[in-house]
Amino acid sequence: MQQHLPSGTIPPHPSLPGRSGTFTGRSRTLTGLVTACAATAGLLLTGLAPGAQAADNPYERGPAPTNASIEASRGSYSTSQTSVSSLAVTGFGGGTIHYPTSTADGTFGAVVISPGFTAYESSIAWLGPRLASQGFVVFTIDTNTTLDQPDSRGRQLLAALDYLTQRSSVRTRVDAGRLGVMGHSMGGGGSLEAAKSRTSLKAAIPLTGWNTDKTWPELRTPTLVVGADGDTVAPVATHSEPFYESLPGSLDKAYLELRGASHFTPNTSDTTIAKYSISWLKRFIDNDTRYEQFLCPLPRPSLTIAEYRGTCPHTA
Repeated sequence: MQQHLPSGTIPPHPSLPGRSGTFTGRSRTLTGLVTACAATAGLLLTGLAPGAQAADNPYERGPAPTNASIEASRGSYSTSQTSVSSLAVTGFGGGTIHYPTSTADGTFGAVVISPGFTAYESSIAWLGPRLASQGFVVFTIDTNTTLDQPDSRGRQLLAALDYLTQRSSVRTRVDAGRLGVMGHSMGGGGSLEAAKSRTSLKAAIPLTGWNTDKTWPELRTPTLVVGADGDTVAPVATHSEPFYESLPGSLDKAYLELRGASHFTPNTSDTTIAKYSISWLKRFIDNDTRYEQFLCPLPRPSLTIAEYRGTCPHTA
């Protein structure tokens, strides 16, 4: 692991080999070079903005997280949005792109979110600005038809990611190597399909997901499965739990069962869903270990959590 030293500190250099009395002139030259380098480094460090320093992880975005910051309705980034017409795209039904307005931090990871069976983008729209304000580009989409099945929704999620990174007006803000998928109900089942098809994805989050395929040993994408204890449409016993249990044991994975929740809980603003979705996306799309504290040790049952399972510590 790369060692990071305090501001203005120059790392020690090993002594040059040689006999005593040899390389005297070269030693003086080396001493002069080291002194010059130290002065230059000091000038460079002095020129940095207050508090600025080389990040351990270049993908970190935003201030150090707290419980309050990830439970808040908005994060530290101001956001904007742009609508994408279904007539301007192929492979999915258009939608809305939410993104941080500032470009000072460089590019951002991105996530595409699909609605469920018979539902429209509006049913998952709350996640757009909430996640974007934490430092992501978020594309909440409509599907080709409201009746599309999970395999189709999975393909549409990938088509939307390709549009976002290759053709969209915000493509220069997106790091095409740091992408994830989410979805509700059949859209959640679609997020599993997308992760199965494109193993390069960094994160997947099915929200009260529905799929006739119950086993996912092929997945290589860190996956947070979110179920609801009162779900009668996609009961956890026949959907979310077998989804989670079938994921490879070596995979970074987690199962969050919401307490006092229904199949449609993800359709309205929910602090628990947001908190753990943000933490999961930050940890695996941004490789931001500052968010590991919210995932490991495993969260305990609470007023909003019926059960939480997972692999800790994470390997990625």
